[in-house]
Amino acid sequence: MNVSLSVDAIAAGAAAADVVIDIVGETASTNADLLARIGQLRQPTLLVAESQTAGRGRAGRAWLSGAGDSLTFSLAWPLLRPMRELAGLPLAVGVALAETLAQLDVPVRLKWPNDLLIGDAKLAGILIETALEKNGDQQVWAVIGVGMNLALPPALAQQIGRPAAALSPALAQDRNHLLGRLLGGLANALRQFDREGFAAFKARWNGLHAWRGKTVQIIDQGRVEREGVATGVDDQGCLLIMTENGMAPVLAGDVSLRMKDEGDVTHAVAG
Repeated sequence: MNVSLSVDAIAAGAAAADVVIDIVGETASTNADLLARIGQLRQPTLLVAESQTAGRGRAGRAWLSGAGDSLTFSLAWPLLRPMRELAGLPLAVGVALAETLAQLDVPVRLKWPNDLLIGDAKLAGILIETALEKNGDQQVWAVIGVGMNLALPPALAQQIGRPAAALSPALAQDRNHLLGRLLGGLANALRQFDREGFAAFKARWNGLHAWRGKTVQIIDQGRVEREGVATGVDDQGCLLIMTENGMAPVLAGDVSLRMKDEGDVTHAVAG
């Protein structure tokens, strides 16, 4: 049985994150809820839901989960950097989550641009949406949605239909401690991103790159747009692949990444 979510317990695990924490029993989408509150928020805000009924992901995908089987939350964070400098933010968030999980003895690797893997199976996904507060300051907000598998009952695994992973029962049981640690890691990373940009995360991301040296395909609207060997990411967070015509950078957008001769293993991310 999962420990009940608690604002005080999450805050204790997050140390000095200085974040407002809200918990709801059920909502359609924590990302959508926080985006609707932009203009009313006065400091970073975490919204965590026991259950999401319409979690959203990249390219219109959905996050599939059963009650209590996923950790689903969104973090609204005000940024000093302009939107044009935020392309690497999803990768920086991936690094923060992966490094925090490593401290908890979970060996996570990163799949460009927004997935956390254990082995070849997806543990978690990230969806970041940005908004501009329409006031005199034109404040930029990032809403960072995360969905992480806590358990994979057979029916859910069959519904997902792709390789998926879950945390150990011991780690998944105390969601407050887990979420507090993740929140603390995210808060530190977001402050660093604001100061230093993606440059502070590039080498760390490349060190966690799950598909480095693999032949991959870039899929756009169902068509193979590019093929080559994945080598890492550049200073902006673009994926670098070595093609027949040389090195080519790929911007995330709504493209999908898959290994050559395999089905598209990208499934939905939270929000």
